Amino acid sequence: MHSFAGVLTLGASLGGLRIGDMIVMLVFFLLLLVLLRKFAWGPLMGIMEEREKYVANEIEVAEKNRKEAEEASAEANKQLNQTREEAQKMIEEARATAVEQEKNIIDVARQEAARLKDAAQADIENEKEKAIQALQDKVASLSVLIASKVIEKEISAQDQEELINEFIKEVGEEQ
Repeated sequence: MHSFAGVLTLGASLGGLRIGDMIVMLVFFLLLLVLLRKFAWGPLMGIMEEREKYVANEIEVAEKNRKEAEEASAEANKQLNQTREEAQKMIEEARATAVEQEKNIIDVARQEAARLKDAAQADIENEKEKAIQALQDKVASLSVLIASKVIEKEISAQDQEELINEFIKEVGEEQ
């Protein structure tokens, strides 16, 4: 047995490495590796795979959100441009309406001014006619008065009336 122990002990002078101890350590090391793989490495790899899937999913969601944000931004820009175009169209329509209203107001004002001018001319003509009539009446009464003083009642009342009417016609024709 000593020889077997001698073989198992190599280099005892170097610290006594024994092959048996090495084999036992190797077996325990392999057993430890198997146990680590089963109880530590497997769950650790599962956690790492879950983490990898989670990160990949987050990247995918972020990319999807980025695309949605770009689409939303493009849609918002499109709507903004459309709103600007509609506002510009409304401004142009308002300007056109304002110009049309301005023309209508000016036309109405011109028509009113022409109507007022015509009415004023008609009033002036009426007043002129009234003044002429009043003047004719005054002239007739003065003519009668003068004629009566000149003639001193040598003409009859009917003759005087005819003379007055004739005088009035002459005065009216001269104007």
